This record gives sequence, C-alpha cells and structure tokens, in this order.
Amino acid sequence: MSPIRSATAAALASAVLATTLTGCQFGADEQDTSPIVIAADLELSGAAAPVGKAYQRALELKVEQLNSSGALNGRKVELRVKDNRSDASESLRNIGDFSADSQVSAIIMGGCNECAVGAVRTINEKRIPTIALAASSAVSTPVAERRYVFKLSPNAADSAAALAGEMRRKGVRKAGVLHSDDAYGREGSTALRAEFAKAGVKLLREEAVRTTDTEVGQQVKDLIAKKPDALVVWTPAEQATLAATAAQQAKFEGDLFFDAAAAGDLFLGAASRATERATLVFTQTMVIDDVIATTPAKAARRQWFQDYTARFGSYNGSSSFAADAVQLIADAELRSGGEPGEVDRDGIRDVLETTQLDGLSGPIRMTPDNHSGLMPQALTTLVARNGRWRLAS
Repeated sequence: MSPIRSATAAALASAVLATTLTGCQFGADEQDTSPIVIAADLELSGAAAPVGKAYQRALELKVEQLNSSGALNGRKVELRVKDNRSDASESLRNIGDFSADSQVSAIIMGGCNECAVGAVRTINEKRIPTIALAASSAVSTPVAERRYVFKLSPNAADSAAALAGEMRRKGVRKAGVLHSDDAYGREGSTALRAEFAKAGVKLLREEAVRTTDTEVGQQVKDLIAKKPDALVVWTPAEQATLAATAAQQAKFEGDLFFDAAAAGDLFLGAASRATERATLVFTQTMVIDDVIATTPAKAARRQWFQDYTARFGSYNGSSSFAADAVQLIADAELRSGGEPGEVDRDGIRDVLETTQLDGLSGPIRMTPDNHSGLMPQALTTLVARNGRWRLAS
C-alpha cells in the first residue's frame, strides 16, 4: 500500500467527522458518481511563482488523498489549473473561463491580492463560489458585496496582535517596520500601529517595498539607522529573507519579527544565519513535528506534514491553506443537495458560508457575516533555530 493511501484515514478523519459526510445522507436511490470539478487560478510564473507552485503541489496532493480515501461517497475530485502569470488581468480571464464552464463547482485562487480583489465583481456576477488564499481583508469584506468570495489565510489584525504581544513579552520598546507596498502591506501597517499603541511599542520608522522588488537593502539600512530594538518584516517570504540578510550585513543586533505572509519553506537554507532567532507568527502546522498529536485534528495535521515532506522533500507553510480549500469545496459539494450530475453553485456557496472545520491550517469558521474563516487561535509563535522554523518554547 502506498504511503498516501496508508495515511489517508488519519489525514481525513477530523474533516470527515466534522462534516459528517456519511453515505446515508445522500440517499441510495441514485448514486451521483460525477466528478467534483475544482478550478485553480494560480501564480505559476512571474513574481509570485514560488508560493503559487507550493499551492499547486498541495492541491494535487490533497486531491490525490481525497480520491483514494473513499470519503466522497463514490465521487472523485478533478482539478483544473490555469497560470495567471502573477498578473491580475490574466487572472480575470481565467476566472471568466472557469465560471463559463458548467462543470466547475468552485474556484480556488492563489495568493495574489490584486488578482482576488480585481475578480470580485466577475465572481459575484457569475455566481461561482471562490476561495482565495490571498491575505488582504478586501478579498472578503464587505461581505454584502462579496457573497461568493471566501478567504482562507491569516488575517492582518490577528497577525499584528500576535506580533505585538510577542514584542511586549520580549521587552521591545522601539521598532521599525518594513512592509509590502500593496493592500495587505498597508493593512498590516495600520494594524501594527494600533497594536503597538496597546503594547507600548514606539514606531520609529516605516519603509515600503514593492512586491516585485529584489533589493531591500537600502530600506533596511534606513530603518536600522533609527536604532530600533526590533524590525518587523511584513512582506512575502522571498523579501523577508532578503531583509534578514540585509539586517545581518548591517550588523543589526536587535530582534527580527516576521508576519505570517513571510512564511515559506520550513528549512531556511542559505538564510539560516541571517534568520537565526527570528520570530514568525504562523499556524502550528508549519512545525507540527514539534507538537504531540493529542487530538484527531493534530494527528491529521502531522500526517499532512509528513506526506507533503515525503513527497516534496521539504514543507511549505502555505500548503495547508490550499489543502483546506479543497476539503471545504468537496464537503460543500456533497452537502449542497444538488441533483445528481448537476452543479449547484448557490447551494455550495450557502454551505461554505456556514462551514465549521478543524482543518489542516487550524480552526476554520465561516458565517454569513464573516467570509474569512481562519480563526485567530490558529496562529502561534515560531522561532528560527538551526536552519529551520521551530515551535517557540
């Protein structure tokens, strides 16, 4: 038996139990064996390709696990992927193509904030349920204008609160902030200012970098010149690594704090020395091998971590969000009550809006008033130690 098959029962147990997907719910008169078609609009080339490819690997692995699990009442998930080239216009064309395909149940979008926000109008007009893995709150709020759009990634306000709390615990009094010059970065800046005020941390200076920038040294030097106790880096993973290296070269001796958007590979590679002792706010699944599996949900996360690592040689922090998106859509398809062989997109949307799942990323709760499902409790504090991320003790 393959490792994937042997791992499936543990990896899916909590999700299946949480949604009670038993065969008797769906009737025995006519079994629906049509595929559950999930479309994915991902950044497989261009500036955001590293995380887009991590999402693709996770989607393919999760689909394989679901299809071999027997948990889908005789049905199989079919994944259809398009590359948006990290371009919002290309992404919008992909969304149009997917929504015009009557076989597609729902769409998963990657981490591009501009892509997700730019597609909101089309998604709502076409009435196609969509789960975006982008971080900006504008993806899913205001809910009244985003009825078919859901978000599955850490929220800026939750991340900022966790970072400021850890900074207060470490006695940080003065800080500089490097953030991405996009919707999520600006949102993070606002959230950090509010949380710093509560934590008694003085913001000395902020610097912004474009998400396509491959050089951040000058901005880091400008921040360090103000002599902060700590630097907060609120950028994608590749830029966070560049910032840590620049800080090391500038002989910065303070603390480094990374927002959840900076989470990438488990192993830090060439950046190991520069990131040593850095703090990252992220989900526990990133370091689940440090955690005793005391619940079915934790056991499922550990199995997912092991399966992903065994397949791809390392672990990428963002992978669990993509896997959970597949699980949510598959569950919603089975519970939507559509006629056999027909896709009930409105029914899928309605189920997604009331989802409760202890997912691979952590607790997920969607409501009619909140389409951003990852709960604050999913976030924890990690620390870079000996070349990889570890659970902070």
